[in-house]
Amino acid sequence: KKPILVDVWAEWCGPCKMVSPVIQRIAKELSGKLLTIKINIDRKPEIAGRYAVTSIPTIMLFYRGESIMRLVGAHPYENIDREIRSAWPADADG
Repeated sequence: KKPILVDVWAEWCGPCKMVSPVIQRIAKELSGKLLTIKINIDRKPEIAGRYAVTSIPTIMLFYRGESIMRLVGAHPYENIDREIRSAWPADADG
């Protein structure tokens, strides 16, 4: 019933480290309305194939099993927040 924000990253990825605090901020702001998952691509390489992740960081928003938003690369808070709000399903909790 809640959208799921997925952050696909790796330890060695500099842009991923730049995005991490942004994801944490969004998770805090949308606490209770959004689930947040961080997936380390080195530990779960099958995710790359399953979701066609060719570059990291890749940030995806899922709702009811469907991908409804995708951003690739390091983006500032304003961009990520705007994309999430634009894609936010009307029938989602919150």
